[in-house]
Amino acid sequence: MAAGYLEILRARHAARLLAGTLVGRLPNATGAIAIVLFVRAEGGSYTLAGALAAVYGVANAVGQPLLGRLVDLRGQPRVQLPAALAAALAMAVFAFTGTDPLALAHVSVAAAGLFTPPLEGGLRALWPSVLRREDQVHTAYAMDAVAQEVMFAVGPLLVTLCTSLWSAQAALLVLNALGVLGALTVVLSPPSRAWRSAPREAHWLGALRSPGLLVLLGAFLFVGIALGSITVAAVPYADDHGGDVVYGWLMAAVGLGALVGGVAYGARQWVGVPERRLRVLVAFLAVCYLPLMLLPGAVAMVALTALAGVFLAPVLACAFVIIDRHAPRGTVTEAFSWLVTTFTVGHSLGTAVAGPVVEAGGAQWGFVVPGAAGAVALVVLLATGRVLALPAGSGLVAASSENDPNRAAEPRFSSGDRA
Repeated sequence: MAAGYLEILRARHAARLLAGTLVGRLPNATGAIAIVLFVRAEGGSYTLAGALAAVYGVANAVGQPLLGRLVDLRGQPRVQLPAALAAALAMAVFAFTGTDPLALAHVSVAAAGLFTPPLEGGLRALWPSVLRREDQVHTAYAMDAVAQEVMFAVGPLLVTLCTSLWSAQAALLVLNALGVLGALTVVLSPPSRAWRSAPREAHWLGALRSPGLLVLLGAFLFVGIALGSITVAAVPYADDHGGDVVYGWLMAAVGLGALVGGVAYGARQWVGVPERRLRVLVAFLAVCYLPLMLLPGAVAMVALTALAGVFLAPVLACAFVIIDRHAPRGTVTEAFSWLVTTFTVGHSLGTAVAGPVVEAGGAQWGFVVPGAAGAVALVVLLATGRVLALPAGSGLVAASSENDPNRAAEPRFSSGDRA
């Protein structure tokens, strides 16, 4: 298992790109938490803190595909670095001016979210040019999904550490400075500077003109709903079984399960088309949500939440491969960014739906939501199997003279991106 990941990390530029992307995405991973802590430190209400965090999240969801399209059109350095600087500057304005005037706080937070660079989609667009073999790219996608779980576990700890050592204002400034440093590490690398998107057909829908991509986004909206609803449903359960400590363990268990599942998934080479494999993985994901409704004791519940997270990273890794197969030529960064946006919107919808459900029926009914959402995601994939099948004519063998000095055709993905 370790050998496969070490092979990826030993590839030239791979470790730098992965580390730079993770560091560059720290402001995005910690933005909502840092905003809430800062607003509370300034004496603002929970309502205001939640509103500003929501503005940041919505702006981020809007900005990712828009910036992703610009990356496909203009290249990574021309978009990623200016966007990172603009996002950091906007958050610095918020950190120094605080919540008064209120309008400026909303505008600065919205700008910080809107200009968050699409480093996640950019990295996945770079993997095929950094790793020449298709099986290596698949392993890199799995490693990418695992690394995300680590980042989303470590990020909040960094926020609380900076806040306790210095202040909530310092946490905002430090994390966004790290974000710029991470983006700089990526865009100054030779693969990022050399990468160019394949020629694209002008179309206002961009990546969204792919029916297969639309199907995938529809399914992942409900996967996001499932994950978001767990974060709310776990609150009343924790209140009855030990409080905040239990809640922290439940949330950590989901990430740990995803980490284990992603490592195991990326450790082997998979045969067969990924579209069929995704349906199987989503089915297991949905089934593993169901035992949460049993509401056992705290130790058993932590184990069940870990089980519920096991198939999350494999589902994401498999989806990355499918996106690359279905993205129209010249839109691969935008396509990956749409997945980030859809998952974020779904997560927000999940928290919104689970709240009233928990109010009406308690924790047990709250845990019905992830199981139901997972089932709907599976139904979407099953009902649209023909649409999600690889379109005829988008072959996986492309002559790539830019990548191969001998001008030999090699198995590649459908995106046609080149370095």
